[in-house]
Amino acid sequence: MKKRFSFKTIEPEGFKAMRGMEQYLSATGIDPLHKELIKVRASQLNGCAFCLDMHARKARELGETEQRLYLLNAWREAPQFSEEEKLILAMTEEITLIGQQGLSEATYEQAVEHFGEKGTAQLMMVIVVINSWNRIMVATQEPPGGR
Repeated sequence: MKKRFSFKTIEPEGFKAMRGMEQYLSATGIDPLHKELIKVRASQLNGCAFCLDMHARKARELGETEQRLYLLNAWREAPQFSEEEKLILAMTEEITLIGQQGLSEATYEQAVEHFGEKGTAQLMMVIVVINSWNRIMVATQEPPGGR
């Protein structure tokens, strides 16, 4: 796969806007490790090697274990994930795979009950932003290993 143009160079204002979304997300009350789990799982689903590499590395820096990263693809069956994390991962999959059904009513209701409307909205934004990054990096064929 040959790297295409640099989105940051060709469209700096668009890149700046995406970075602005990241700054907004860093100011939310969402646990940083949960954000990285969302980013890794969405990147797995979207086949984004660049983001998968970056966010698995960040998750490890935050104390995530190799075992849980290996099991992330099978989180439903893995007792290593808490019920809260499983809810977050269900949201991630349902929103990422929007063409299949989107965020189900059951998952949405559980999220609002557990995280409140504001927390649910913030989690949705983490998922939406990583999906946008995945699409940019896959479309430009950005290779893994950079930051």
